[in-house]
Amino acid sequence: MKLLIEKFLLHLKAQLNFSRHTLKAYRFDLGEFAGYAASRGVNSPDKADKIFVRNYIAFIQNRVSRNSLLRKISAVKSFIRYLVSENAMGADPFDLINLPRKEKRLPKFLSEIEMRKLIDLNLPEKVEKKDKKYKFAGRDFALIEIIYSSGLRRSEASGLNIGDVDFVSGFIRVTGKGSKERIVPVGDGALKALRRYLDTRPKPLNPGMPLFLNHRNSRLTDAGIALIFSKMAKRARFARPLTPHSLRHSFATHLLDRGCDLKSVQEMLGHKNLATTEIYTHVSLERLKEVYNKTHPRAKQQ
Repeated sequence: MKLLIEKFLLHLKAQLNFSRHTLKAYRFDLGEFAGYAASRGVNSPDKADKIFVRNYIAFIQNRVSRNSLLRKISAVKSFIRYLVSENAMGADPFDLINLPRKEKRLPKFLSEIEMRKLIDLNLPEKVEKKDKKYKFAGRDFALIEIIYSSGLRRSEASGLNIGDVDFVSGFIRVTGKGSKERIVPVGDGALKALRRYLDTRPKPLNPGMPLFLNHRNSRLTDAGIALIFSKMAKRARFARPLTPHSLRHSFATHLLDRGCDLKSVQEMLGHKNLATTEIYTHVSLERLKEVYNKTHPRAKQQ
């Protein structure tokens, strides 16, 4: 079964352009599935019938969260569908199984006041004044600005090159999930922070260089960005965790709060389906109530 899994992963990478993060998750989840199958004496895909699949789901469902469970099921389901399409299996056992639904969680975001506080307390001049030995305050501030300004994922910010930023037109080229490119606006504040950061970089600079570097002068990794955000949250004295994704959520929520249409937000976030973007409408109730109070003649009695 391990050989079939490797062929499937190669198919996802070569034919469907799956990201390395998705491939890593699929490899882990399918490795778990193969291990479970081996422990039950199932070494051939044809033996993975409806009863076996149900038993596997029952085995893992009390060990992980609902969304992790659904991710693991999705990986196995895609793998089996691939085997059916390749005539390595006769029928798809998932056709006969009712699967649990995804648990909907409202995204965690910062208010506009919290966002201003985060930016203010991480201004390069303030950070450098407190810690004169720290040499990356400009880079960190540019990270905050670009992720919040353009709603980037952590991996998208990490993958940016200098040439992806158009300082004249005010757009950046982003490579998202599935290696799909999109063009996203970027604000003047973010562009100013990027220019300031690049001015501190060793010359010459060329378009193919990574936009954000670590202390070894190589591309800043996803894990490195997460660590930077953890430190910035401490400076702002946030009680709850701060992640790059919370800034992405803040980007979408603040746009909707200020009247941006849902379709435009979908395009800027790089969501394939509008339904994925619609979750942000649930956190914009404050603006909805404000509009209602201003427009409905009986909203507030005199």
